[in-house]
Amino acid sequence: MPSNALAHIRLDGFPVSEGHLLIVPDRHAADWFDLTAAEQKAIMELVEQGKQWLEERYQPDGYNIGMNCGAAAGQTVLHMHCHLIPRYAGDQQDPRGGVRWVIPEKADYWSGR
Repeated sequence: MPSNALAHIRLDGFPVSEGHLLIVPDRHAADWFDLTAAEQKAIMELVEQGKQWLEERYQPDGYNIGMNCGAAAGQTVLHMHCHLIPRYAGDQQDPRGGVRWVIPEKADYWSGR
């Protein structure tokens, strides 16, 4: 798995899709906002490297990238990590809205509800 001086990538222990990756800083930090600018840059560099790794192995059709920051946002592991979730055509009947589905009643803005 790719890594750099400040962070590393690993497979998610509870993947939502084949190849689901976590990008994790080596230093403990609660969330994205507790990272230094250098750590944030290192995380984003690994997001790109993780995408390349996934392209070589799984050829996904799209990606979701996300971080939960704080309990109100659903964070349950209190060590910052960024999800890089490969998406595949047909893995959901209607994937529109993507990450907006964290609040389901507000996700579908396109049908005029």
